[in-house]
Amino acid sequence: MSKKIIKTDKTALPIGPYNQAVSIGNLIYTAGQIPLDKQGNMVAGGIKEQTEQVIQNIITVLTHGGSSLENVLKATVFLKDLQDFAGMNEVYAKYFKAETAPARSTIQVARLPKDSLVEIEVVAHI
Repeated sequence: MSKKIIKTDKTALPIGPYNQAVSIGNLIYTAGQIPLDKQGNMVAGGIKEQTEQVIQNIITVLTHGGSSLENVLKATVFLKDLQDFAGMNEVYAKYFKAETAPARSTIQVARLPKDSLVEIEVVAHI
């Protein structure tokens, strides 16, 4: 099996030497998505607005790779502050229903790229 690079200009392009996602076999591994709009600007607002943008970025990348949120197997959420967990979780729950949600880890980190409040990466099947 060989890996396939997934890259779309329908969402913010990478800010470093990495790709938005890579697939191999029937799996897609996304890079961590931060709350950048299509032009690469940080979205205004707090944790809810940032989480919304991150999930929209994930949807765009997965769709470009032939998958969707319904196919997400594992999500990893990085928060600048775990005090933001409830706000992030409120938005996350709009997209992932408890009965079919993927496995998930949530981790507080010291700092995120561009000083964002949240970053999410996922693994999905095609």
